[in-house]
Amino acid sequence: MVGFPVSVTIADIADIAPRTALQQRYWDAALTEPAQWNPILEALHTHRSVRRYLPDPVADETLDVLVSSAQSAATSSNLQAWSVVAVRDPARKARLAALAGDQAHIVEAPVLLVWLADFARVRQLADDRGAPIEGADYLESSYIGFIDAALAAQNAVTAAESLGLGTVFIGALRNKPEEVAAELGLPPHVFAVFGLVVGHPHPDADAQIKPRLPRAAVLHHETYDLPVQRDHVDAYEGRIAAFYAAQHLEHSWISRVLDRLASGARLNGRDRLKESLIRLGFPLR
Repeated sequence: MVGFPVSVTIADIADIAPRTALQQRYWDAALTEPAQWNPILEALHTHRSVRRYLPDPVADETLDVLVSSAQSAATSSNLQAWSVVAVRDPARKARLAALAGDQAHIVEAPVLLVWLADFARVRQLADDRGAPIEGADYLESSYIGFIDAALAAQNAVTAAESLGLGTVFIGALRNKPEEVAAELGLPPHVFAVFGLVVGHPHPDADAQIKPRLPRAAVLHHETYDLPVQRDHVDAYEGRIAAFYAAQHLEHSWISRVLDRLASGARLNGRDRLKESLIRLGFPLR
């Protein structure tokens, strides 16, 4: 796959700009939809992050559908080791937004869903019955809580977008986990994994389908092939540069990735995540 040059003119973009959802996802106008394409695949490929919202509320009935969709996701051993807190109160959203780096869309949108790895529920079951629960202390169990929460939240995203709502994940809630736990009244053994803003997209939001790495960069057959990554990443660097140029931006994906991981300080507080998890009741044995 040949990448576009990092410096690309608006005239060039007019010629190469993708049209279909699949083309936009890879910024490749040569791609055609496979024969098995359907509305669900279309919805998945048109996912985008929305960061501007109307003040219109999200109804309780809609929230119920999002949660039932989330509960329809896979869950390890049917432990269902997750919960979610719906935050609508403007003052609480503002405080959580401050903890997450002052992201305006948290305040602007009508609801913030905070997804939790939740072992308080199962520990309560054990306490009530005098049953041993040593297995909950291990790192594997923490993984289960995080993975279950992520699977559930992604189902909720797909459901929300099918209803015309917009979403954006808020990983920055992990910048200050103890403060977030205090704000939400979380008991021990519950950890806020991330937030999810949900609302009605503002007409001027202009959220775009952001290109991803070529499929060949993430799909390996039988064994992992690291040497081939360079060519695919180079191709992607050119394609996403063209995407950004269409928005009158100059970004380098490679530079942004390396900057994001350059030091512990660049993690904005998440460099102490292990310490926070232990303090909030996850021993990580």
